[in-house]
Amino acid sequence: MAGKRSIFEEVGEGETPRNAPRETGVIDRGSRSGARLAIRGWLVVLFAMVFVMILLGGLTRLTDSGLSITEWNVVKGAIPPLNEADWQLAFDKYKTIPEYELQNKGMSLAEFKTIYWWEWGHRQLGRLIGLVWAIGYLYFLLRGQIPTGWKTRLLIPGVLGGIQGSIGWWMVHSGLSGEMTDVASYRLATHLGLAFAILGLLSWYILLLSRPEREIMQARRSRERRIWGLGTGLMHFAFLQILIGALVAGLDAGRNYIDWPLMAGGFTPPGMWEITPWWRNLFENDGTVQFIHRIVAYALFAFGLFAWVRSRRSAFGATRRAFDWAMVLLFGQVVLGIVTVMHSAPWHIAITHQALGVALWVTLIRARFLAGYPKAGTLREGL
Repeated sequence: MAGKRSIFEEVGEGETPRNAPRETGVIDRGSRSGARLAIRGWLVVLFAMVFVMILLGGLTRLTDSGLSITEWNVVKGAIPPLNEADWQLAFDKYKTIPEYELQNKGMSLAEFKTIYWWEWGHRQLGRLIGLVWAIGYLYFLLRGQIPTGWKTRLLIPGVLGGIQGSIGWWMVHSGLSGEMTDVASYRLATHLGLAFAILGLLSWYILLLSRPEREIMQARRSRERRIWGLGTGLMHFAFLQILIGALVAGLDAGRNYIDWPLMAGGFTPPGMWEITPWWRNLFENDGTVQFIHRIVAYALFAFGLFAWVRSRRSAFGATRRAFDWAMVLLFGQVVLGIVTVMHSAPWHIAITHQALGVALWVTLIRARFLAGYPKAGTLREGL
């Protein structure tokens, strides 16, 4: 029978050695030392690859190269034409689609090779991203280094990547028949939207793994709910604008109506509702889509400015600085968007606009993260 314990005895005294290591949170527990840092490094590599993939996809679209490969073959498609006969066969297949007949008739084989390499590179990078994900996931899984609660989380980017490949072909297929010389704009929006979603998910995981689990759990208790809510709203608002921007890109709407702040001399473009039924104008009318993109940009900027002003009340310096950067990039993106339109979207300005959009997206995610998981030691009184 255990003896009586003094009322002054500390709880747990005599049961756990004072110098025993503390038990960590569920993310830290169940993995070998260093796995958290190694997994974060693997995700950073995937993040960089997806970032390049988005830009390469934009360049593929801007160079009208996306329909140059008319077949989808996961294995054989990785091998490009190796001789002149193979090149001629690929070119002959391209000649059967509307883009060649209506837009590029008379193109030389050398010109075809240029657009082919853009599309082939885009697809190859997609395959490489899938391979890097699969090798990394299996490596950490077989070594038992995936932290508790993270097996499903780390599986999601790979699953989404597989879906993205299928959506990519679904998008390309829309331009291979009928009278279209480009892919369907709403399919392009789906494809680009999922790419941004994958990038955002990787960003969130990297942020979570950048600090110990016990610190994340403690930081959550200091969550500034109003600023967190504004960050959440701003992130979703920006994602909506990304989708609308993809519609603009799919219709080449950024190359029309190059005056600003008016459109063809008026507040709204002419023929804004000329397509029937009316709702098709929201996806297929270049003037309507560009007008919506402009209006949403103004609204997003106003909401971002409101969120930034409210973030000034944060007690955490890191949170305030994160919203500072978000506002700087948001302002820069609006200005660059205007410049892009007024110059009829040349490829070098258009791709810079897209790259800045990616940077803004990630910065907004980081600002929201820091509002939800404030960094200790950055309280206002400590600055």
